[in-house]
Amino acid sequence: MKQLPFLSAIRLTLVCLIFFSGIYTLVILGFAQVAPNRGDGVTVSAKGKTAGYLLEGQSFTKDIYFNGRPSAAAYNAAASSGSNKGPSNPDYLKEVQNRIDSFLAHNPGVKKTDIPSELVTSSGSGLDPDISPAAAYIQVERIAKARGISDKKINSLIASSIIKPVIGIEKINVLKINIALDQLN
Repeated sequence: MKQLPFLSAIRLTLVCLIFFSGIYTLVILGFAQVAPNRGDGVTVSAKGKTAGYLLEGQSFTKDIYFNGRPSAAAYNAAASSGSNKGPSNPDYLKEVQNRIDSFLAHNPGVKKTDIPSELVTSSGSGLDPDISPAAAYIQVERIAKARGISDKKINSLIASSIIKPVIGIEKINVLKINIALDQLN
């Protein structure tokens, strides 16, 4: 008996549906249950309250805090995504220019060419929790003035907050350094 060509495709579709919707999902759920915090993420506490998640970017817009990387998803993990706008898209270019203008307004001593791109462009996930040391150091003058503390104290805080992986790029977790800033005062 000759088999219809589309029956193989239907069988493969059903096998994949069962495997990826059921079995694979349960295996990943099982791994999450033995992970720290049972897969709920690592929280950071300050003053006895949960301040946020270590691996999820957050919006810090006050001049007394370090700004993190902008988010195309408004820091909503459920909507995590990039903007999907290319570097020639006029809407994207306008958005980046608005971020540059805002950064320069809040950091008047900084030149446009000195702004690290990560402070004005959003990431692929929209949830980056970290910035580079250069992105932190460029914000020192603004934060010192807003908080009434010395640049030296903030520079020292940045230096002690740098995460130096064995392989990779040095970074600073924005949530952790902002909590440390609050503890300086």
